[in-house]
Amino acid sequence: MAELPIPDLPPARCSGRFTISTLLGVEEGSRGPYTPTEGSSCDSVQPTHLSSSTLCTRTFGYNTVDEVPAYDHYANSKGVGDPRKGRPSLADLHSILKPDPGRLHTPVSDLQQSNGLPEAGLEEAEGEPGRDSVPEPVRFGWVKGVMIRCMLNIWGVILYLRLPWITAQAGIALTWLIILMSVTVTTITGLSISAISTNGKVKSGGTYFLISRSLGPELGGSIGLIFAFANAVAVAMHTVGFAETVRDLLQEHNSLIVDPTNDIRIIGVITVTVLLGISLAGMEWEAKAQILFFLVILVSFINYLVGTVIPATAEKQAKGFFSYRADIFAQNFVPNWRGPEGSFFGLFSIFFPSATGILAGANISGDLKDPAVAIPKGTLMAIFWTTVSYLVLSATIGACVVRDASGSLNDSVAVGSPGCEGLACSFGWNFTACSQQQSCRYGLSNYYQSMSMVSGFGPLITAGIFGATLSSALACLVSAPKVFQCLCKDQLYPLIGFFGKGYGRNSEPIRGYMLTYVIAIGFILIAELNAIAPIISNFFLCSYALINFSCFHASVTNSPGWRPSFRYYSKWAALFGAAVSVVIMFLLTWWAALIAFGIVIFLLGYVLYKKPDVNWGSSMQASSYNMALNYSVGLSEVDEHIKNYRPQCLVLTGPPNFRPALVDFVGTFTKNLSLMLCGNVLIGPRKQKMPESRLMADGHTKWLMKRKIKAFYTDVVAEDLRSGVQMLIQAAGLGKMRPNILVLGYKRNWRTASPQSLEDYVGILHDAFDFKYGVCLMRMKEGLNVSRVLQAHVDPTFEAAEHPKNGTGSKAAPGTADPTALASEQQASTVFQSKQGKKTIDIYWLFDDGGLTLLIPYLLGRKKRWGKCKIRVFVGGQINRMDEERKAIVSLLSKFRLGFHEVHILPDINQKPRPEHIKRFDELIAPFRLNDGFKDEATVNEMRQGCPWKISDEEIDKNRAKSLRQVRLNEILLDYSRDAALIAITPPIGRKGRCPSSLYMAWLETLSQDLRPPIILTRGNQENVLTFYCQ
Repeated sequence: MAELPIPDLPPARCSGRFTISTLLGVEEGSRGPYTPTEGSSCDSVQPTHLSSSTLCTRTFGYNTVDEVPAYDHYANSKGVGDPRKGRPSLADLHSILKPDPGRLHTPVSDLQQSNGLPEAGLEEAEGEPGRDSVPEPVRFGWVKGVMIRCMLNIWGVILYLRLPWITAQAGIALTWLIILMSVTVTTITGLSISAISTNGKVKSGGTYFLISRSLGPELGGSIGLIFAFANAVAVAMHTVGFAETVRDLLQEHNSLIVDPTNDIRIIGVITVTVLLGISLAGMEWEAKAQILFFLVILVSFINYLVGTVIPATAEKQAKGFFSYRADIFAQNFVPNWRGPEGSFFGLFSIFFPSATGILAGANISGDLKDPAVAIPKGTLMAIFWTTVSYLVLSATIGACVVRDASGSLNDSVAVGSPGCEGLACSFGWNFTACSQQQSCRYGLSNYYQSMSMVSGFGPLITAGIFGATLSSALACLVSAPKVFQCLCKDQLYPLIGFFGKGYGRNSEPIRGYMLTYVIAIGFILIAELNAIAPIISNFFLCSYALINFSCFHASVTNSPGWRPSFRYYSKWAALFGAAVSVVIMFLLTWWAALIAFGIVIFLLGYVLYKKPDVNWGSSMQASSYNMALNYSVGLSEVDEHIKNYRPQCLVLTGPPNFRPALVDFVGTFTKNLSLMLCGNVLIGPRKQKMPESRLMADGHTKWLMKRKIKAFYTDVVAEDLRSGVQMLIQAAGLGKMRPNILVLGYKRNWRTASPQSLEDYVGILHDAFDFKYGVCLMRMKEGLNVSRVLQAHVDPTFEAAEHPKNGTGSKAAPGTADPTALASEQQASTVFQSKQGKKTIDIYWLFDDGGLTLLIPYLLGRKKRWGKCKIRVFVGGQINRMDEERKAIVSLLSKFRLGFHEVHILPDINQKPRPEHIKRFDELIAPFRLNDGFKDEATVNEMRQGCPWKISDEEIDKNRAKSLRQVRLNEILLDYSRDAALIAITPPIGRKGRCPSSLYMAWLETLSQDLRPPIILTRGNQENVLTFYCQ
C-alpha cells in the first residue's frame, strides 16, 4: 500500500495544543488536506484538556491529537475504561476542547520523531550527567535460568539409588512405561505452564503468579501458600538426604561425630546454613553454584556410561556386573516382583517424585530475561533431556547387571557346571544358593549402589548424589521465598505482609529467606521426614493439577483475552493431566491427599469469605460471564408460568444512598430470589450529565455491595423525570430478566411542589400500568430521602433549599456526588435492618389485583428479621355475611399455601367517615379546585388549559364516594394497625384522563396519613401471581 504524499514541511515546534478547528481540518477549512491554514500552525493553537502529552504529529499529513500505536499505551493496563498512559481520551478526540492554560505541554513534530516519545524522554533515556544510574538486576536466559534449574530439581537421589532397583523389579519394559507415564503428566503440565506463561507478561511469583492470575485469588492464594511451605520443607528433605549420605560415609570409616541421628542434624544444619549464604549472596552466585552442581552430575553420568563399557573385573562380576550382554537384557526386560512394594503402582508411586521439579524455572519468573520464552523452552527441554537420561540409565544398567549376586569371589565356577542355576552360570558364576535363600547382597534387586559399582570411578557417583541433593535443596530454598514474596505483596492473607519486602537490585526477599531457613531447620532437627514427605509430594501434585486445570479453564471459557503465543497445547490434554494428577495423589498416599485437599479447601474458604479487593482478569470471571450469558439466553427459551413468578423490581431510588429504606425494603424480599434494579434519572443536558453518570455508577454499585444488597444500578440522562422513567421501564433488564414491578417512594411534597412535577409523578404511575407493570409505593412517617442528612454530615452549613424529589431523587444535592466517598460513607440504618420481634404485618387486600398485595408481605415474612411477625389479612365484607366471607377468604388463602390464618372482615368499611375527617379532605383539595360551577365539559377544558391538575366540580361530585372511602379506610387503619410493623394495602387506581393528578394524590395522602408504621401501597397488573394448581 503506497504511503500518502507528505509535503516537505519544516519541523514545527509546538507551544500548545490544538483548537477544534485543527482537529476538523478540511471540514472547517475547505482547503486541501496538506495546505497550512491560518489557525493550524502549532504556534497559534490554544492549550486544551488533553489527558496526556500530545504531539504535533504529521504522520498522516495533517495535524491531529490522535496518537500512533505505542507500547506505553498498553503497559500497566488494568480494567476496561481505565485511563491509558499517553493516549488521548475519547473526550479529547470527540468533544469540544476547552482551554486549560495550567496544563501546557511541549509536543514534538512527528517529522522529527516517529515513535511517539517526547524529546525529553529521549534525553532522559540517554542519561543525565550527575545522576547515579540504577544497577540493572541480574536476569537469566532459558538455559541458565530454567533448563539447568529444572533438570537439577528433577534429578535426585532416586535416579542414583532407586532406578536400578525399580528396573530389577518391573523389568526394562514396564520401567520405561512407568517413566513415560510419569513424563506424560509432567509434559502435559509443562505444556500448560508454557501456554499460561505466554498469555501476557509474567512477573515474579512463579507457580503462584500463574495460577492466581489465571484462576483468581481463591485457588491461587491457597496453592501459593502451601506451595511455598512445601518448597520450604523440601529444603529440609533434600538436605537430610544429603546428610544421610554423608553420615553413611562417616559410618563406613567409623568416624561418626556423635551418633547416627544427631550427625544428620549437625550436618543438615551446617549444610542448609551454607546454602542460605549462597542464596543471600544473590541470584548470580546461586546460579553459579547450580552450574557447578550440574557439571558434577554430568561428570557422574559420563563416569557411569564409561564404566558400562569397561570390561568387568572379578570383583564387579561377583557383584553381578558383566558388561553389555543380550541375554541379561532379555532376562531383565520382563518383571520380577519381590517384596511388599513389588507391584506396578507401588513402584510408580516410588518413581513419580523423581519426575517432578518442572516448576523450578517458573518459580523464579521474576529473574528471567523473557519469561514467555524461557519458561516454555527451558521447561520442555529439561523434561526431554531428563527423560532421555532415565530411559538410557534403566536400559543400560538392565543390560549389564543380573538381578542376584553374592559378591563373593569364591562363587566362580566353570561354565556349564552341574547344579548351577541362573543366568550367571553361563558367565562362570554360581549364585544359586543365595538366590534360592533370598540372601544375596548384590545385584539389581538387592544392591541400591549398583550405579556406583558399575561406574568407572565410584566416588564420582557419590559426588553426583551430593550434587543432586544439594542442587534440589538450593532450588527449593530459592523458590519458596520468591513465591511467598509475591503472595505477601498481594495481601490475600493477614500477618504475612512483613515477609514481602525486597532488597537490592533483584528485590531479594531476605525476610522470606530467613523464614524458609527457620522452617527448614525445624524439620531438619526432626530428622525423620518419612511422614511429611508424602504430603510434600501431594502439594506439588496439587499444583500440577491446578496448573493443568487453569489452562483447560482458560481455554474452555473462550475469553478473548486468552491468546497464548505458545500454541502446542490442548485443553483436553490439560484436563486429562489435571485428572491424572489427582488420581496419582491418591495412589501415592491417600491420607496425604486428603490432608492436602483439606488445607486447600480451608484456605480457599478463607479467601472467599474475605473477598480481597483484587481484579486480575481471571478465567473464573470469564466463566461467570459465560454461565450468566448461557443461562440468560436459555431462560428466554422457557415460557413463563405463574408458579415461577418472581417480583422483579425496578426501584426508582435516585442515588441509592439517598433512599436507604427503599433499597433495604426491596432488597429484603428480592435477595437470592429475584431481580432488583436501582434506577436513577439524571435530569439535565446530556453533555453536562454524561460525565456525572460515568463517574457515579461505580460508586453506587460499591455502595450497594457494602450494604450487602444484591442489586444492579443503572441511570439514564433525560430532559425530564417522566421521560427518563419511561426509558428505564422500556429498556431495563435483559430477556426474561426484566422488571415487572415499579417501586418508588411516596411524594410527600406534592402540595408544595411545582404542578408539572405532580403531573409527572402521577403520569409515571400511569406509564407503569400502560407497560403492564405492577406498582408499589412506599411511605414512611419520617420520609425516605436522607440526602439532607448526608449533606449536613459532609457540610454542616448546608441548608436544603433544594433537595432530591421524594419520588425518584433525580437531582443530587451538591457535594454528595463523590464516588470515593460513596462506598466509604457511614451507612444509614433503617427499620428494615432491625429485627421486628412479635409485631404484626397487616395486609388490607381490598381489591383483587392478582395477588401481588399478598405475595410481597409473604416473601418479607420469610426473612429472619421478620420471621416472628404475625401476618393478618383484612378484607371488606357485609356485616350480615361475615362468617361466610371469612371462610371463603380463609379457604382461598389455604389453597395459596401462604400460611396466613388470621383473617379479619371489615363490615364497617362503607360507614360514613367522621365530619372532621371529611372537612380535612375538603381542605386538602381546596387549593386544586377549578371552582367552575358545574359548567359543561368544553368550558371546563378551556378553563383548565395549562393547568390539567385542577379538579372540576363535576369530578369532585362523581368521585365523592371514592374519596370518602379513602377517608374511612384511613380511620380503619388507625384503629386496627397503629402498632403494626408494616402495613400493605391495595391503593385505588385513578382512571387516566378522568381523574386529575391532584385528586389522585389527595386520595393517597388521605389513605396513608398519620400512620406510624411504614405503609406499602401495592397494586398488581391484574394478572395472577399466585396459583393453587400444580401445573
